[in-house]
Amino acid sequence: MDEVLIQAVSLFGSLLILSAFIAAQLRRMQPSDRAYIVLNLVGSGLLAAVAIIERQWGFLLLEGVWALVSGWSLVQLVRGKPPGAVGH
Repeated sequence: MDEVLIQAVSLFGSLLILSAFIAAQLRRMQPSDRAYIVLNLVGSGLLAAVAIIERQWGFLLLEGVWALVSGWSLVQLVRGKPPGAVGH
């Protein structure tokens, strides 16, 4: 894959995650907000894809788990449960 495209995808994914983080720090968004979770899911998913392409296994572990946790939180939210809810 073209190095410029990989860098662009990496930067975009990072900006998505950082925008959610900054918004939460400024109290403009809560970690339980759908937008926060989606920004983290898409951003970490993009970074995980780049890690696969670049064969960066430690980075894949970090971003892959981040994407899985964000995905699980989004599923919980869609089901009407607060993110992080366990059980019933």
